[in-house]
Amino acid sequence: MTRQRLQKLMAAAGLCSRRKAETWLQAGRVRVDGQIAHLGDQADPDQQLIVVDGRRLELRRDPRVLLVNKPVGVISTCHDPRGRRTVLDLLPPDLRRGLHPVGRLDADSRGALLLTDHGDLTLQLTHPRYDHTKTYRVWIEGVPATDTLDRWRQGLVLDGSRTRPADIQLLQRRPQRCLLEVVLMEGRNRQIRRVAAHLGHPVIDLQRVAIAHLRLAPLEEGRWRWLNRGEWKPLVSGEQGSDRCD
Repeated sequence: MTRQRLQKLMAAAGLCSRRKAETWLQAGRVRVDGQIAHLGDQADPDQQLIVVDGRRLELRRDPRVLLVNKPVGVISTCHDPRGRRTVLDLLPPDLRRGLHPVGRLDADSRGALLLTDHGDLTLQLTHPRYDHTKTYRVWIEGVPATDTLDRWRQGLVLDGSRTRPADIQLLQRRPQRCLLEVVLMEGRNRQIRRVAAHLGHPVIDLQRVAIAHLRLAPLEEGRWRWLNRGEWKPLVSGEQGSDRCD
Protein backbone atom coordinates (compact mmCIF):
# COMPACT_ATOMS: atom_id res chain seq x y z
CA MET A 1 0.00 0.00 0.00
CA THR A 2 1.26 3.50 -0.77
CA ARG A 3 1.75 6.19 1.86
CA GLN A 4 -1.47 7.95 2.85
CA ARG A 5 -2.48 10.61 5.33
CA LEU A 6 -2.98 9.17 8.78
CA GLN A 7 -6.50 10.57 9.17
CA LYS A 8 -7.54 8.76 5.99
CA LEU A 9 -6.06 5.48 7.23
CA MET A 10 -7.80 5.84 10.59
CA ALA A 11 -11.15 6.45 8.91
CA ALA A 12 -10.63 3.55 6.51
CA ALA A 13 -10.00 1.30 9.50
CA GLY A 14 -13.39 2.28 10.90
CA LEU A 15 -11.76 3.85 13.94
CA CYS A 16 -13.24 7.33 13.64
CA SER A 17 -14.08 10.09 11.20
CA ARG A 18 -11.36 12.05 9.45
CA ARG A 19 -12.27 15.13 11.45
CA LYS A 20 -11.97 13.26 14.73
CA ALA A 21 -8.70 11.69 13.55
CA GLU A 22 -7.28 15.18 13.05
CA THR A 23 -8.22 16.00 16.65
CA TRP A 24 -6.54 12.83 17.90
CA LEU A 25 -3.39 13.62 15.92
CA GLN A 26 -3.24 17.10 17.42
CA ALA A 27 -3.64 15.55 20.87
CA GLY A 28 -0.64 13.27 20.36
CA ARG A 29 -2.65 10.05 20.51
CA VAL A 30 -1.10 8.59 17.34
CA ARG A 31 2.41 7.16 16.88
CA VAL A 32 4.19 5.90 13.77
CA ASP A 33 7.16 3.60 14.38
CA GLY A 34 7.26 4.79 17.97
CA GLN A 35 7.27 8.52 17.18
CA ILE A 36 4.37 10.86 17.90
CA ALA A 37 2.63 11.70 14.62
CA HIS A 38 1.37 15.13 13.64
CA LEU A 39 -1.44 16.46 11.52
CA GLY A 40 -0.52 16.09 7.84
CA ASP A 41 1.81 13.12 8.38
CA GLN A 42 1.61 10.15 6.05
CA ALA A 43 2.43 6.47 6.54
CA ASP A 44 2.40 3.13 4.77
CA PRO A 45 0.52 0.64 6.98
CA ASP A 46 2.18 -2.29 5.19
CA GLN A 47 5.65 -1.00 6.07
CA GLN A 48 5.17 1.01 9.25
CA LEU A 49 3.67 0.45 12.69
CA ILE A 50 0.77 2.83 13.36
CA VAL A 51 -0.48 2.92 16.94
CA VAL A 52 -3.53 4.80 18.26
CA ASP A 53 -3.95 5.06 22.03
CA GLY A 54 -1.50 2.19 22.47
CA ARG A 55 -3.28 -0.15 20.06
CA ARG A 56 -2.03 -1.10 16.61
CA LEU A 57 -4.14 0.28 13.78
CA GLU A 58 -5.63 -2.65 11.87
CA LEU A 59 -6.99 -1.88 8.42
CA ARG A 60 -10.11 -3.68 7.32
CA ARG A 61 -9.57 -4.88 3.78
CA ASP A 62 -13.17 -5.94 3.21
CA PRO A 63 -15.81 -3.41 4.34
CA ARG A 64 -18.92 -4.86 5.90
CA VAL A 65 -22.31 -3.53 4.83
CA LEU A 66 -25.68 -4.92 5.78
CA LEU A 67 -29.31 -3.93 5.37
CA VAL A 68 -31.64 -4.04 8.39
CA ASN A 69 -35.42 -3.87 8.48
CA LYS A 70 -35.71 -1.83 11.69
CA PRO A 71 -38.88 -2.31 13.76
CA VAL A 72 -40.65 0.49 15.61
CA GLY A 73 -39.15 1.07 19.04
CA VAL A 74 -35.59 0.15 18.07
CA ILE A 75 -33.07 3.00 18.36
CA SER A 76 -30.78 3.85 15.41
CA THR A 77 -27.60 4.13 17.42
CA CYS A 78 -24.81 1.96 18.79
CA HIS A 79 -25.47 2.59 22.48
CA ASP A 80 -28.47 3.97 24.34
CA PRO A 81 -27.93 5.41 27.86
CA ARG A 82 -31.57 4.61 28.69
CA GLY A 83 -31.07 0.94 27.94
CA ARG A 84 -33.43 0.80 24.98
CA ARG A 85 -32.96 -1.78 22.25
CA THR A 86 -30.65 -0.60 19.46
CA VAL A 87 -30.18 -1.75 15.88
CA LEU A 88 -26.98 -3.54 16.90
CA ASP A 89 -29.09 -5.70 19.21
CA LEU A 90 -30.73 -7.15 16.10
CA LEU A 91 -27.38 -8.78 15.20
CA PRO A 92 -25.48 -11.65 16.77
CA PRO A 93 -22.97 -10.29 19.32
CA ASP A 94 -19.94 -11.48 17.34
CA LEU A 95 -20.90 -9.33 14.34
CA ARG A 96 -21.54 -6.01 16.09
CA ARG A 97 -18.06 -4.66 16.73
CA GLY A 98 -17.11 -1.73 14.51
CA LEU A 99 -20.51 -1.39 12.85
CA HIS A 100 -22.52 1.83 13.00
CA PRO A 101 -25.84 2.96 11.51
CA VAL A 102 -25.71 4.99 8.31
CA GLY A 103 -27.83 8.00 9.24
CA ARG A 104 -30.89 7.71 11.43
CA LEU A 105 -34.42 6.36 11.40
CA ASP A 106 -36.32 7.60 14.45
CA ALA A 107 -37.63 5.18 17.06
CA ASP A 108 -41.24 5.59 15.93
CA SER A 109 -40.38 4.75 12.32
CA ARG A 110 -39.48 1.45 10.71
CA GLY A 111 -37.86 0.05 7.62
CA ALA A 112 -34.58 0.16 5.73
CA LEU A 113 -31.40 1.10 7.58
CA LEU A 114 -27.81 0.34 6.63
CA LEU A 115 -25.11 -0.72 9.08
CA THR A 116 -21.47 -0.60 8.08
CA ASP A 117 -17.87 -0.10 9.10
CA HIS A 118 -17.28 1.70 5.78
CA GLY A 119 -16.73 5.42 6.39
CA ASP A 120 -16.96 6.44 2.73
CA LEU A 121 -20.38 4.84 2.37
CA THR A 122 -21.61 6.55 5.53
CA LEU A 123 -20.61 9.98 4.28
CA GLN A 124 -22.06 9.52 0.82
CA LEU A 125 -25.44 8.37 2.08
CA THR A 126 -25.77 11.06 4.75
CA HIS A 127 -24.37 14.12 2.96
CA PRO A 128 -26.96 15.87 0.74
CA ARG A 129 -24.46 16.82 -1.94
CA TYR A 130 -24.41 13.24 -3.22
CA ASP A 131 -28.14 13.26 -4.04
CA HIS A 132 -28.87 9.69 -2.94
CA THR A 133 -32.62 9.23 -2.61
CA LYS A 134 -34.50 7.61 0.24
CA THR A 135 -38.04 6.33 -0.37
CA TYR A 136 -40.76 6.14 2.28
CA ARG A 137 -44.32 4.82 2.51
CA VAL A 138 -46.19 7.15 4.85
CA TRP A 139 -49.73 6.89 6.24
CA ILE A 140 -51.00 10.31 7.31
CA GLU A 141 -54.20 11.59 8.86
CA GLY A 142 -56.76 12.92 6.39
CA VAL A 143 -56.32 13.44 2.65
CA PRO A 144 -54.28 16.52 1.64
CA ALA A 145 -55.54 18.83 -1.05
CA THR A 146 -53.56 19.04 -4.28
CA ASP A 147 -52.10 22.45 -3.40
CA THR A 148 -51.00 21.09 -0.01
CA LEU A 149 -49.07 18.28 -1.68
CA ASP A 150 -47.60 20.80 -4.11
CA ARG A 151 -46.28 22.87 -1.18
CA TRP A 152 -44.65 19.74 0.21
CA ARG A 153 -43.13 18.92 -3.17
CA GLN A 154 -41.68 22.39 -3.57
CA GLY A 155 -40.19 22.51 -0.07
CA LEU A 156 -41.04 24.25 3.20
CA VAL A 157 -38.97 26.18 5.67
CA LEU A 158 -37.71 24.10 8.61
CA ASP A 159 -35.25 25.49 11.15
CA GLY A 160 -34.71 28.59 9.06
CA SER A 161 -33.97 26.96 5.70
CA ARG A 162 -36.11 25.47 2.96
CA THR A 163 -36.24 21.73 2.48
CA ARG A 164 -35.17 20.36 -0.87
CA PRO A 165 -37.88 19.48 -3.40
CA ALA A 166 -39.50 16.11 -2.76
CA ASP A 167 -41.30 13.61 -4.95
CA ILE A 168 -44.74 12.97 -3.39
CA GLN A 169 -47.25 10.47 -4.80
CA LEU A 170 -50.70 9.66 -3.41
CA LEU A 171 -50.95 5.86 -3.42
CA GLN A 172 -54.12 5.09 -1.44
CA ARG A 173 -57.03 7.20 -0.26
CA ARG A 174 -59.32 6.26 2.64
CA PRO A 175 -61.98 8.32 4.46
CA GLN A 176 -59.77 9.29 7.42
CA ARG A 177 -56.25 8.73 6.12
CA CYS A 178 -54.12 8.17 3.03
CA LEU A 179 -50.89 6.51 1.98
CA LEU A 180 -48.14 8.56 0.35
CA GLU A 181 -44.86 7.64 -1.27
CA VAL A 182 -42.28 10.25 -0.33
CA VAL A 183 -38.85 10.39 -1.99
CA LEU A 184 -36.26 12.66 -0.40
CA MET A 185 -32.68 13.64 -1.20
CA GLU A 186 -31.97 14.85 2.32
CA GLY A 187 -32.63 13.62 5.83
CA ARG A 188 -33.22 16.31 8.41
CA ASN A 189 -34.27 15.27 11.90
CA ARG A 190 -37.81 13.83 11.73
CA GLN A 191 -38.29 15.76 8.52
CA ILE A 192 -41.32 13.91 7.12
CA ARG A 193 -43.14 13.95 10.46
CA ARG A 194 -42.49 17.64 10.99
CA VAL A 195 -43.55 18.67 7.49
CA ALA A 196 -46.68 16.52 7.59
CA ALA A 197 -47.69 17.96 10.97
CA HIS A 198 -47.01 21.49 9.72
CA LEU A 199 -49.36 20.86 6.80
CA GLY A 200 -52.08 19.56 9.14
CA HIS A 201 -51.71 15.85 8.36
CA PRO A 202 -49.79 14.11 11.17
CA VAL A 203 -48.01 10.85 10.40
CA ILE A 204 -49.68 7.61 11.49
CA ASP A 205 -47.03 5.21 10.21
CA LEU A 206 -43.71 5.76 8.46
CA GLN A 207 -41.69 3.06 6.71
CA ARG A 208 -38.51 3.57 4.69
CA VAL A 209 -38.69 1.12 1.81
CA ALA A 210 -35.55 1.99 -0.15
CA ILE A 211 -32.16 3.65 0.20
CA ALA A 212 -31.04 4.72 -3.27
CA HIS A 213 -31.43 1.56 -5.39
CA LEU A 214 -31.43 -0.78 -2.37
CA ARG A 215 -34.98 -2.03 -1.81
CA LEU A 216 -36.18 -3.33 1.56
CA ALA A 217 -38.51 -6.07 0.26
CA PRO A 218 -38.63 -9.00 0.84
CA LEU A 219 -36.63 -8.62 4.08
CA GLU A 220 -38.87 -9.29 7.08
CA GLU A 221 -39.13 -6.82 9.95
CA GLY A 222 -36.40 -7.29 12.52
CA ARG A 223 -34.21 -9.22 10.09
CA TRP A 224 -31.03 -8.28 8.24
CA ARG A 225 -28.88 -9.41 5.35
CA TRP A 226 -25.35 -8.79 4.11
CA LEU A 227 -24.96 -6.69 0.99
CA ASN A 228 -22.44 -7.81 -1.58
CA ARG A 229 -19.93 -5.41 -3.13
CA GLY A 230 -21.99 -5.14 -6.30
CA GLU A 231 -24.94 -3.81 -4.26
CA TRP A 232 -23.19 -1.14 -2.20
CA LYS A 233 -20.19 -0.18 -4.34
CA PRO A 234 -22.23 1.99 -6.79
CA LEU A 235 -23.05 4.27 -3.85
CA VAL A 236 -19.42 5.10 -3.13
CA SER A 237 -17.22 7.42 -5.14
CA GLY A 238 -15.63 9.71 -2.52
CA GLU A 239 -12.88 9.25 0.00
CA GLN A 240 -14.21 10.57 3.27
CA GLY A 241 -14.70 8.83 6.60
CA SER A 242 -17.26 8.68 9.41
CA ASP A 243 -17.61 7.69 13.04
CA ARG A 244 -18.07 4.14 14.20
CA CYS A 245 -19.12 2.56 17.50
CA ASP A 246 -17.35 -0.01 19.64
